[in-house]
Amino acid sequence: MIVAVGHADLTSQTLKLVEAELRAVLERIPDRAPGVVRVGAGVPVVFGRAVRAAGRELVVVIPTQGMVPALLPQRDRVATGEVLVLAQQVRLLAYDPADRDACVGEDERLIAGCRQLLAVWDGSPSNGRDVTAHLVAYARAHGVPVEVVWPQGAAREAVPGVPEPDIGRAPRGSSDVSTAVGPCPTPNTGKAEQPR
Repeated sequence: MIVAVGHADLTSQTLKLVEAELRAVLERIPDRAPGVVRVGAGVPVVFGRAVRAAGRELVVVIPTQGMVPALLPQRDRVATGEVLVLAQQVRLLAYDPADRDACVGEDERLIAGCRQLLAVWDGSPSNGRDVTAHLVAYARAHGVPVEVVWPQGAAREAVPGVPEPDIGRAPRGSSDVSTAVGPCPTPNTGKAEQPR
């Protein structure tokens, strides 16, 4: 499985650039591993489009509470409809989509069970509202190969009171690739399965 994570505050032009670059990355990966993403706006949508355009299967993770799909934050609702239309498989996993720690925990679980992480990341450190750097570090610490996707001209939305990242520099460690070892656990069972 190939998992994608990234900044939630990308500009609309950046999302177009990222979609094109994700497709190019997926087309050059030789195996036909499916793409996996948690539902939401932004990176999940463009990753879903890129996965399908590259001829791969898309697996979408939806949060549940009490064994029924959970109500998503307002900003994610319309985008989730598109991601679900693109999906060939939907996995229901118990976590609260309004709880930041629960979402981070679910991303970590997906990353731990994947064979590669595509990170839409500008190289900036994690802060109180964005954990992309944390997820990259988590993947590397668990032996998951990471490919950073940050196209030339990419930018994030300005947030009042928060310094903007230095988009002129390359992300730290963008060429680092680690080696995955052993079978990958499936995100919905935790049982080991052989990589696809």
